[in-house]
Amino acid sequence: MLLGSKHPHERRALAFDLSNAIAGRQLEVYYQPLSLLPSMEIMGFEALLRWHHPTRGLIAPGVFIPIAEETQVIRELGTWTLRTVCDEAARWPNPLKVAVNLSPIQLEDTSLPEQVQQILFDTGMTADRLELEVTETALMRNPQRSLDVLRRLKALGIRIAMDDFGTGYSSLSTLQAFPFDKIKIDKSFVERVDTHGQAASIVKAVLSLGRSLKIPVLVEGVETERQLAFLTREGAQEIQGFLVGRPQPIARYEPILRKPPLGKSDDDEALRRARSL
Repeated sequence: MLLGSKHPHERRALAFDLSNAIAGRQLEVYYQPLSLLPSMEIMGFEALLRWHHPTRGLIAPGVFIPIAEETQVIRELGTWTLRTVCDEAARWPNPLKVAVNLSPIQLEDTSLPEQVQQILFDTGMTADRLELEVTETALMRNPQRSLDVLRRLKALGIRIAMDDFGTGYSSLSTLQAFPFDKIKIDKSFVERVDTHGQAASIVKAVLSLGRSLKIPVLVEGVETERQLAFLTREGAQEIQGFLVGRPQPIARYEPILRKPPLGKSDDDEALRRARSL
């Protein structure tokens, strides 16, 4: 990990460099596939931002996103990411869905729905293909304003997902307060389902909750065949993780983007090639 996560001098240097990253064309969107169970059919991607620093190399979002939020650069990064993703996805022959994360600061911006609507109009991306992910922690900063912004986004036809479910303080009350289109189980629970009985019980409970509320549940961080077998057995509907595919430039998944939509065997072959790159 970069020193920027701990040392003030490094953080200031990264913050300065980050403010010039967009103009310097140093940012790139990577895409991680999302799969349906039990077919393993690819039904969409999550967009994940990467920073190609001119001297430090590839920097993960876990390092630079907190800095961007501290310096308010996150507003510009968020807008750039949304526009870039929508512009790319609108040109995919196979109209798969794409998920984009919203930062807490974006979520508190009352003009966000109008910004997103304009981006959709400019790029030709349809609202029903866009899914915006929010964490419960982001919602809790300003619950009333955030929920109002989410309702206006949902009114545009955009899907809203609760990310990192189970890591917040009042997940059930949040689910009651807003009609989410998807729940994403945090990977910290999934990585321990083989060895930690409590983690397995939590995953089972969330999957059952999703079925009761008729909300699809996506399980993050699936990396092993044993985890996949457990989730298939427990009736999970959607998964994401290295077992399906790693975050990569969308060109690596080009076979999946062809039209007409690929069959399962073609998807498997395309993923096999993408994983080997």
